[in-house]
Amino acid sequence: MDRIKDLQAIASQVRRDIVRQVHACQSGHPGGSLGCADFLTALYFEVMQHDTAFQMRGSNEDVFFLSNGHISPVWYSVLARSGYFPVSELATFRQLNTRLQGHPTTHEGLPGIRVASGSLGQGLSVAIGMALSKKLDRDDKLVYVLTGDGELQEAGLGSDDVCCHHKVDNLVVTVDVNGRQIDGDTNSVLSLGDLEAKWQAFGWKVLHMQGNVMSNVVNQLHEAKNATRQGLPVVILMNTEMGYPIDFMVGSHKWHGIAPNDEQLASALSQLAETLGDY
Repeated sequence: MDRIKDLQAIASQVRRDIVRQVHACQSGHPGGSLGCADFLTALYFEVMQHDTAFQMRGSNEDVFFLSNGHISPVWYSVLARSGYFPVSELATFRQLNTRLQGHPTTHEGLPGIRVASGSLGQGLSVAIGMALSKKLDRDDKLVYVLTGDGELQEAGLGSDDVCCHHKVDNLVVTVDVNGRQIDGDTNSVLSLGDLEAKWQAFGWKVLHMQGNVMSNVVNQLHEAKNATRQGLPVVILMNTEMGYPIDFMVGSHKWHGIAPNDEQLASALSQLAETLGDY
């Protein structure tokens, strides 16, 4: 229980980092970032075996790819708080010549970033390539990838089939199922139907997660890890609330890609404990 409280405290600071980053440059994507803070905190601080002495190939360590790259504020915060680069660098988010671009890129050489992302639907393909590479290298570590539910509207299912054909069972995909995208509810824009049935039809092991309940996030990530190396790729359908837990943001697609003003920032920060110190 103490470890869960520790992770919750880190996630609170990560959320403070998110709203401050987006507010400072008046640009970015706070909604999905806030909703995924628990997941990425648990992944980096509890579950993944990773090394902050960053090497691009990712040999002998677990590797993560962010497919829905627009939620970069949460990833940058978690990477910085994990020790990949100075926390103070978060203040440069989306500034001219920064390493912290709005969508993660590689040519700036930011530790932790292995591929440019944000062109929706491509992250899974990249993760499959890394997972197959690890198999060829007899590397027993895992590959994780996060994708959005709205992103699945254009991702296609060919990659899903490839995973099963090649028995890519060292891969864990998590889908952020928040039911929101930039233009509204996913069911209104383009319904995704029964995601569990679709993934199962392609031969995946399907798990479910309450993505804003830290204890469940940790438990399900461990369950997913235990389900690897058994012949099937693993997917977690993670239910979150966009904007969680900020009262004026929660559940609204309007916060997909707009920044809080000064008053809204103050309100958001008042709802989030400062646990590790602001940058």
